[in-house]
This record gives sequence, C-alpha cells and structure tokens, in this order.
Amino acid sequence: MSIKINSTELKRVLEITPASQNIMLVGKHGIGKSEILEKFYTGKGYKVVPLFLGHMSDPGDLIGLLNKNEKTGKTEFMPPYWFPTDNQPVVLFLDELNRARPEVLQTIMDLALNRKLAGRSLPEGSRIISAVNNGEEYQLTDLDPALVSRFNVFEFVPSVSEWLLWATENKLDSRVIKFISENPSYLDGAELRKEDMGLEKSPDRRAWTRLAEILNGVPDASDEVYKKISAGIVGMAAATKFFASLSGSKILSAAEILLGKFDKVSEKLKSYTTPELAIENENLYRFIESKSYDESKSKLIAENFTKYFALLVSEIKQEALGHFANQFTAGMYPSTVVFIMTNAPDLYKKLNRFIKDL
Repeated sequence: MSIKINSTELKRVLEITPASQNIMLVGKHGIGKSEILEKFYTGKGYKVVPLFLGHMSDPGDLIGLLNKNEKTGKTEFMPPYWFPTDNQPVVLFLDELNRARPEVLQTIMDLALNRKLAGRSLPEGSRIISAVNNGEEYQLTDLDPALVSRFNVFEFVPSVSEWLLWATENKLDSRVIKFISENPSYLDGAELRKEDMGLEKSPDRRAWTRLAEILNGVPDASDEVYKKISAGIVGMAAATKFFASLSGSKILSAAEILLGKFDKVSEKLKSYTTPELAIENENLYRFIESKSYDESKSKLIAENFTKYFALLVSEIKQEALGHFANQFTAGMYPSTVVFIMTNAPDLYKKLNRFIKDL
C-alpha cells in the first residue's frame, strides 16, 4: 500500500527529510510536483536542477561525454552542462524516472547511493528527488527494486482544496475556480480518460490553468471559438460541463455572501444541501485566506462570516457545521484563523465551544 501525501504534507516531508536521504514522488502528470519542489527549495536558496530522464537516449546525456585529458593522456568524462562546479549544494530533480531507458537507470544507481556520477561527487548537502508516473495510460519502464530501495517513496495526491486555494491566490479566472469547487472530480479528470490512441483529451491541473489564462479578461466566453479552444485544452466532456455550468450554477460566490447584505442571501443559503454548504464553507475560507478583498471591508466580512455560522446553527445543519469547524482546525487556512481571532472574537469563541462539544 502506497503512502499518500498532499501538498501541505509534502512540504513537511521536504522540511524534515535530511539531505542524505532520497525522495521519490509517485503521481499523475500535471499535479504540481515540480512547481512545489522548485518554489520550496529556491525559497531556501538552493538551485534546483530538473533532468527529464525520459528524454535521454543514452547515459552520455546524463554523465557527459568522454574526452582525452591532454595532460594525463587518459580519457575522462567531461562534466555535463548541469553539474555544479561552484561546490554549492543543489537539488537534483530526476523527473520521469520510470520513463528512462534501462541503461540510463543503471547510471542513476550510483548517483542515488553514493551521490557520484562518473567519479565526480555532488557537493555536500545536495539532495536527490525523483518523480515517477503511475497508471495504465503511460508507457513506463519497470524500476529495479534495488533502485527503488534507495528512495523514500510517497504517492503525491494534492487535494482539490489545495489547488483551489493556489488558484485563488494566483488570481486564476473565477469561473474556472467556481466550476472546480462545484465539480471537483473534473480537476484531474481520471474518470473521463478514454482509450482512443491517447488522443482523447482529459483535464488536469495544467490544462485548467491554461484555460483560465485564456478566459481571463473575457467577460463573455459564449463565442463558439472559446468552446472549441476549451475542448482542445480540457477535453470535450469537461468543456461541455464547464460551459453548461456558467449559466446554471446555484452556488453563491464568497464575495456575494461576505461583501453584501447578508439578509439578501440568507434565504438561498437555507435552501442549500449539505454538499452545497460544504462547497460554500471552503469558498468563504479560501476568500479570506487569499486576501481577495479590500482590508477596509474586514469588519463587514467578519460580521457576515459570523452570521453565516449562526445560520448553520439555527438551521441545525450539523454536518455542514462539522465541516465548517474542520476547515478551522485543519491547518490549511492559517490566515483565516488569525482573521477570525482578530476580527470576529465572538465567532472564535463559538467555534471553540462547538469543537470542544463534538
């Protein structure tokens, strides 16, 4: 059984694991492995060197080419372009490890065990992290158990909530964020994949990001060409569902609840099902966490957030209340927790009392 970790846990794993130990991340393409690693380690001053092993045709692409040393008369491997020459530790990211040719994988063995490549040692403190794809839709190379044993192995499964928070913080098009919040199974779209010579498009996180970039600043995307562009990015099934949702969504935006008059939205909120309230809970926490508002509106937001919680209590929405409280304690929205403590102390007390009584 694989050990699953999400984005938050991955950062903790990277923080805790010593440089002498290697990490292998197993997961689908387009789920943010390389982006998280790059941001985490560059933020700590490391240079991250990505090597796409599936692109390498022979070991020479990895270890460099043979060259005659004119002084000694002996042949030696010239350092490859990426090899550090300043004695500063690097993070070597071996992407597509299980797409590499067997002869390239043999070269990785010494690198993973001894931090050496063709007789040259990586600088002290360097780290090695690999990423492998899993799933029947990929053309993969079986990995030698002896190589796998050199890595701590985790299945990277970032949550939809983490992606939505990232998308909000990076100001992706709100229609894409809204659609994924209401249809989370479409984010990675595994159930939409079809066996059609690999040409049937299905959505993934990169695809939704590309679509959001195209739609950004386009208030009316009903033009047929936008539908075709969308289908070419996320696939026909996801695009059809996405455009149908633009006119038929029942879920209020966080801004409509937190920045307006709460009385105007309370009746609609009372009609929500528990799954819809769970979506709304996360919308509200994400809105505050990403600071998607003018700070002068903090008082109004705090008042409406408190009224929203009171509505859940008065309507005896027990499961939705539990979900609301879970967002408060899960550790994913630390800025929202601080916001509640600072701007809504009554809500803070009520939440703690509710959690204590659970």
